[in-house]
Amino acid sequence: MANVAVISFPGSNCDRDIMTAVKYITGTEPAQYWHKETSMDKHDLVILPGGFSFGDYLRCGAIAARSPIMDEVMEHVWRGGYVLGICNGFQILTEAGILPGTLMRNKQLQFVCRDVMLTIQHTESNAILAECKEQMQLQIPVAHNEGNYFADPDTLKKMADKGQIAVTYTNTGAENYNPNGAINDIAGVTSENGRVLGLMPHPERKAEDIHGGNDGRLLLASIIEAAS
Repeated sequence: MANVAVISFPGSNCDRDIMTAVKYITGTEPAQYWHKETSMDKHDLVILPGGFSFGDYLRCGAIAARSPIMDEVMEHVWRGGYVLGICNGFQILTEAGILPGTLMRNKQLQFVCRDVMLTIQHTESNAILAECKEQMQLQIPVAHNEGNYFADPDTLKKMADKGQIAVTYTNTGAENYNPNGAINDIAGVTSENGRVLGLMPHPERKAEDIHGGNDGRLLLASIIEAAS
C-alpha cells in the first residue's frame, strides 16, 4: 500500500475525514503536515483535503497555494509523485498552477451539498486512476460553493487530447445532474503525466457503509493502489 501524507491548512475541515478514510483502507495512519512546515518526507501519495483554507479570502485556495509546504508539494510533483486534491485541495492545485483551469462560483450562486453521479474517464492515460474501470459510475457527495470548473477552449482541447479530463458528472437526465455548471460537466482533471488529480466531490464522505454507500472507498482504494 502507498505511503500517504495529508496536508492541513488553516480552515481545512476535511483533513481528519480523509485521514480516517485512508487508515480505514490501508490500516496505517497517514502522515500529517501543517502548512507552515518547510520539509516533508518522501511519500507515494500526498493529499490536499477539502475545507475553506484561509477563509477562502482573495480566491478559494489562492493563499494556501503560497504556503511554505507547497514548495515541498511542487518538489514532490516534479519528482513524479502522486497528488490528490479534494474540493478545496483541487482549488489549491489550480491556484498553484499544478493543474490547468480554475474553479468559479457555482452557476446558481448557492452552496451545494448532495450526492452526485460521476463517470470515470480515460483511465489508461491517467496513472492515478489506472486501477479504476473506464466509464465506471460512482455516487459520491459534493459540498462546495466554488466548484464551477472553467478553462478556455484551447486549454480544454489540449486536455481532451491528452486525456486529462478524468471525472465527469454523469448526465442522468435530471435537470441538476451537474451541480455547479462546470464546463463539459468536468468534476475532476489530471496533470499531463496523469499523476496529479483534482476532484471536486468528496470520496472520504462515502468511504464506509455507515455513510450510506462505499463508492468513495472504491475510488480512494484505487487511487492509493495506483500510487503504491
